[in-house]
Formats: sequence, C-alpha cells, structure tokens
Amino acid sequence: MLDQRKLPFEEVMIEHSNYLEVASSIKNMVIRGAPAIGVAAAMGVALGINEISDKEKDPGKHFDQIISVLGSTRPTAVNLFWAVEEMTKVFKSCGNDIALLKKKILDKALEIKENDEKTNKLIGTIGKKAIKDGDSILTHCNAGALATAGYGTALGVIRSAYTEGKNISVIAGETRPFLQGARLTVWELQKENIPVTLITDNMSGYLMSSGKIDLILVGADRIALNGDTANKIGTYSIAVLAKYHNIPFYVAAPLSTIDINSATGNEIPIEERSGDEVRGFLDQRTTGPETRVFNPAFDVTPFELITGIITESGIIRTDPEDRIKNMLTKKEY
Repeated sequence: MLDQRKLPFEEVMIEHSNYLEVASSIKNMVIRGAPAIGVAAAMGVALGINEISDKEKDPGKHFDQIISVLGSTRPTAVNLFWAVEEMTKVFKSCGNDIALLKKKILDKALEIKENDEKTNKLIGTIGKKAIKDGDSILTHCNAGALATAGYGTALGVIRSAYTEGKNISVIAGETRPFLQGARLTVWELQKENIPVTLITDNMSGYLMSSGKIDLILVGADRIALNGDTANKIGTYSIAVLAKYHNIPFYVAAPLSTIDINSATGNEIPIEERSGDEVRGFLDQRTTGPETRVFNPAFDVTPFELITGIITESGIIRTDPEDRIKNMLTKKEY
C-alpha cells in the first residue's frame, strides 16, 4: 500500500504479510476510499486464509476470525462488507479443501481488484458525457486512483473528460479535518497535469455565487436503495448550495457501493473518528487536548439534491430504487 497519511510530502510503500496488518492499515487510514477499502479487505482475507495449515480440520473458525477483524475496521464504507460477503461465498463453496480454498480465495481477491479498475474506467466513459468543454468542476474529498484499485470514480470521470481533450479545470476543497482534498486529490491531479485549484471548504458557496463553478462531482462511501448517499463530511452542505445555485451535482460510484439493506440514508451508519483529527494535524496542534470535539467522518446527501448517480451501468437520475434493482439484477446496462 502507498501510505496515504504521508502524502504529498513522502511516497512510502508498506508491504503487508498478514491480515492483522491489513486491518490496522484500513483502520488507521494508511488506505482509504470505499472501493480501495473493499479491495484491501479482500486481499486481507486472502492473506489470512494463506496462514491456515493444510491439515486444518475446521477452517471455519479461522475464517470467522479473519472477517470479524477486517469487518470491524470502518463502519460506513459498504464496499468493505460487500468484499467480505464475496469472499464468504467463495469460502462456503470450498468445504474443507484447504488447498482449493487458498487458491479460490486468492483468485477472488485478484478478481475484485481487477474488476474495480475496469468498473472505474466504465464510470469514467459514461460520466464524461456530463462534463462540457470549459467546465470548472468542484470535487470534495478524494475519489481518485488512491481511493480505488486504480483510475478513480469521481476523478476517473474527470480523467476521462480530460483525456478526451475537454478543456476543464478542477477546484478541490481541502476536506477538513483529514485534508484528503488538499493532500491527495491535488497530488493526483498535479501528477497528470490536470489544472487544479485548492480552496478551503468554506469557500465553495462564494465560488458558486460568483459563477466560478459549473459542476460538482463527488464519490460515495455508501448509497441507500432510495439513492441517499453517504460521502465525506461536508458533501451535504455542498449539495444544498448547489441546489440553491442550480449547479448540477453528480455522484460517481460503482454498484458495489449500493447497500440494498439500507432503504434510506437514515439507516447508514456514520463513523465518528478521534477528536485529535480536529484538534490539529500531524504534529501541529491548534487547540488544547481538553477541547471537546465532535468528528463524524461522513454525512448523507438526500437523493433529491443529486442530479445523477454515475455507475458502470448508467446514470441514475430518477426512480432510484427501480433503477438500482434493475442494474443489480443485470437487466439494465
């Protein structure tokens, strides 16, 4: 894994050899972004299964421990639980054949990784049609290659439009308190020479009122069946502002980010993180250690504020529940 806590100042790779290390990296934000967390969890399961003795009579107890540890790392990103469920299906199909189990689990983990990158490129191909030549695009948090197996969701759409030759520019909100926009999104776009300007999160309303934003494009950590979308804290505020200023607001996410067990956004669990993330950053403190902090990592944007949800099977603009069910049953492409 590329240690995202150290970007943009250092590019440090961390190699993991067991599932406990993977779980720690997910929990401690070495890797983040819903699709990337799902891929990492699948790889973690593969590492855990690889540790089981070929003579083990009851691999189930080991498997349950592995998925319990990985599943407890981050509560909001549904791709984590989707990946664990995919690995569970493979486990159940192998019985007690350890050699077969190790092979099938590894194959599935690699398939999830490869499919994620393919899916992101499809999202980019579909989503770039929503971007016009000359658009200035506001994005929040990081939904790029760093948040996925590669290419990105929201940034994948931007990459596709830029590669096609559209003259576009990006405005990246810094994304307090972990600064994923300032540290990660800007870093990614600069690497590819895509024009990007950094702003503080509380500047977006002013820019919208000044006519400096044509389109908003964000990722997602979990999407409910009715289209309500959980994304990084601050996304809801941007969506409200976009609605007032009649600016299109798009979400880009793979179908694996949809949680059919959450009927509405009210049922999406919201992770609350350490107050130390707000009391300062890295070694710089901005308030005393006794300061009371509330630090939810995500908020939920109602579907009525969303112009469209860009998936690998199309853009959901209306009737989200029916469209989602059709897409998930592969009746619609």
